Amino acid sequence: MEAKCKINLGGKDMEFSTGKMANRANSVLVKYAGNGVLVTAVMSREPSENLDFFPLTVDVEERMYAAGKIPGGFFRREGRASDKAILISRLTDRPLRPLFDRDIRNEVQIIATVLSVDKINLYDISVLNGASMSLYISDIPFEEPVGAVRMGNINGEWIVNPTYEELKKSILDIVVAGTDNAILMVEASGKEASEELVIEAIEKAHIEIKRIAELQKEFKKEVGKEKSEVFRFEVNEEVKKKTEVLTLDRMKKVLAEVEELSKDPGKSNIIQEDMGDFLKERTLQIKEDILEELLKEFPDERESINISFDIIEKELVRDMILKKGIRPDGRKTSEIRKISCEVGLFPETTHGTGLFTRGKTQALTILALGSIREVQRLDSLGGDEFKRYMHHYNFPPFSTGETWPLRGPKRREIGHGSLAEKALKPMIPDEEDFPYALRMVSEILSSNGSTSMASVCGSTLALMDAGVPLRSPVSGIAMGLIKEEDKFEILTDIQGIEDSYGDMDFKVAGTSKGITALQMDIKIKGINLDIMKKALEKAREGRIFILNRMLETISEPRPSLSQAAPKITTFKIPKDKIGDIIGPGGKNIKGLKEEFDLDEIDVTDFNGEGMISITSPDDEAIKMARKKIENMIKSPEDIKVGEEFLGTVVGITSYGAFINLIPGTDGLLHISKVAKTRINSVEDYLKMGDRISVRVANIDPRSRKISLERTDIQ
Repeated sequence: MEAKCKINLGGKDMEFSTGKMANRANSVLVKYAGNGVLVTAVMSREPSENLDFFPLTVDVEERMYAAGKIPGGFFRREGRASDKAILISRLTDRPLRPLFDRDIRNEVQIIATVLSVDKINLYDISVLNGASMSLYISDIPFEEPVGAVRMGNINGEWIVNPTYEELKKSILDIVVAGTDNAILMVEASGKEASEELVIEAIEKAHIEIKRIAELQKEFKKEVGKEKSEVFRFEVNEEVKKKTEVLTLDRMKKVLAEVEELSKDPGKSNIIQEDMGDFLKERTLQIKEDILEELLKEFPDERESINISFDIIEKELVRDMILKKGIRPDGRKTSEIRKISCEVGLFPETTHGTGLFTRGKTQALTILALGSIREVQRLDSLGGDEFKRYMHHYNFPPFSTGETWPLRGPKRREIGHGSLAEKALKPMIPDEEDFPYALRMVSEILSSNGSTSMASVCGSTLALMDAGVPLRSPVSGIAMGLIKEEDKFEILTDIQGIEDSYGDMDFKVAGTSKGITALQMDIKIKGINLDIMKKALEKAREGRIFILNRMLETISEPRPSLSQAAPKITTFKIPKDKIGDIIGPGGKNIKGLKEEFDLDEIDVTDFNGEGMISITSPDDEAIKMARKKIENMIKSPEDIKVGEEFLGTVVGITSYGAFINLIPGTDGLLHISKVAKTRINSVEDYLKMGDRISVRVANIDPRSRKISLERTDIQ
């Protein structure tokens, strides 16, 4: 039997219903404004074998029919998931995963099928709330409801779940997910938003989150199922005790060495950025020795041995940080690893490069500039149809000293590329001011934590190296957290082991004025606003420190574009003149390209005005083509004395030459003005079709006949 409940969010009803569709799964249909998403949650009956983690997967399936579209491509059906669908899958996964028992080994799969979109409202919030509802009322062991909401701010006014159009005007686009008493996930992009504004947004969002969580609790009373008994992996207690006996003293000795080195690094030839590797190598050796020894006695307990060792290592590392303020590489909690920056690595061929190194993390970003014709066309649901600025992120196996098959970008790579793109997008100049398509690729050459923020820094360097007129440079930093009951320690610039054994990964990017991107993931069951405030404050200090180091290498964008970059100019024309420039069948455009040897001329309707974009390696050719186009749209009445034209010889007589200035209007260049000296024949100096630069010397007030003089003779 169908059951429904609803809640008003931002002046629009979000309705949840179950019992009508997909009844062999735990399903919820979420309707919000004109959007409809069917979310299903299914758990396997038997546990997956040989797994040492909880197997949760979230997939968002976009259907083009939802927006009344037929998919592109030869097969005319949906193919691989779009980047947007993958990003929403990650957005949904992150706040849900910490609330599951990590020892569960039954696979849980959440599928959100997008059935309807209105292209006005974003549907990601529906997916996240629907996923929580489907899990919470199901027989799957998920005990605490999650609510999610997006907040925008226009002229100081807060908007709950703003539309696409409202987000364009908003200083902040922030998605917050949590339970009724804690925050689990934050993802935001901002136009240099202040830390105070972000905190206020989270506070406002949490009010709505509590309402959504309460709705789920009430709905569960009506339709909820009894939770199933599932297999939970349990560590063999005998194995755990023996692992502890063999591990504790050896690990404590290694950590004591780290502590001693942190007090006086000069006592050893190990430099700080290698101390983390020193600990990792020593730890791995201890683990291998213990595995070899214990597997002789417990041949079927490899997982118990591994988990027991990891628990001990985690507790000792966290204890060292929390009680002594010493990190695995010997740094203090607010200390940032050694930073180096370099630009202009391949000036002969690339348009801009930035190499950013922080400790053992290294990102190389290379920028390619192209014409507006090279923007990315998006075949997805809602939002923008074109993407002018693209940021891609590659994480090859060699960056961690490992091997794995190269199979195209993984979800993590798509997510990190999107975060870096968000961080820089508000600082990219508008198309009107900078008529280029931009593609940045961040190659992670070495990884030990915070590679996404390293890619932000490397990308800023590459943009400035290319001469892109950035509004402001952007830097980024990743913060961590170690929390035990009421005691906690916030870590600046986390490395790999701190990410693995810590409780939070909090990435913040921005300028000296404010935040442009933010992403927070939690491994525990939420944090409070006090921790958030302290983390944001420390992140700002770290972000500014890194930015200052970057500016020591290149303090501002280069005054001119890279010599390897294409030369493009853009200017406006009246919309009603677009047809005149294009000509029948594109005849005029083709003629201009041939006449001036241009790469491209693009004519578009931009915000109700005509926009011309000219691309050529020759600046002079661009100037001449622009002048001719501007003349093509003039009327005879617009021509003024003193105005200059690039004209074409269309007639030659004994007394001079007729020069075409604009379509249908010619001027006379008298024989006395053809050359600097007296000449006997115009044909000795000019021929039909020649292009020459002329200036209007006089216009007869009655006849409107135009007299010209040359400007291209000395």
